[in-house]
Amino acid sequence: QVQLVESGGGLVQAGGSLRLSCAASGSIVSFNSMGWYRQAPGKQRELAATITSGGTINYADSVKGRFTISRDNAKNTVYLQMNSLKPEDTAVYYCNAKLPWNKSYWGQGTQVTVSS
Repeated sequence: QVQLVESGGGLVQAGGSLRLSCAASGSIVSFNSMGWYRQAPGKQRELAATITSGGTINYADSVKGRFTISRDNAKNTVYLQMNSLKPEDTAVYYCNAKLPWNKSYWGQGTQVTVSS
């Protein structure tokens, strides 16, 4: 069982920045990938950014050039640096870890609210 604990959400004005953190209970080096997903009210959960164990990164088109995903293997933590935030970035952001054998774990989510 893997536990993921997100932090760093909050309220920010449009154009501002936030950094989300996701601390894992296990060694993230053994994970296939980790990522950030988000879910806005009334909408489906969608991918924001992912990073594989090999370092391959993928971003949703809506966040490219503004968000940066990174990982610190020594701290078993993945980060999402969010710059130039827009009101449409408002959502609950969830951390996800994908392990071998199709195992997938989610954090409890952290709220990000961007005011106009």
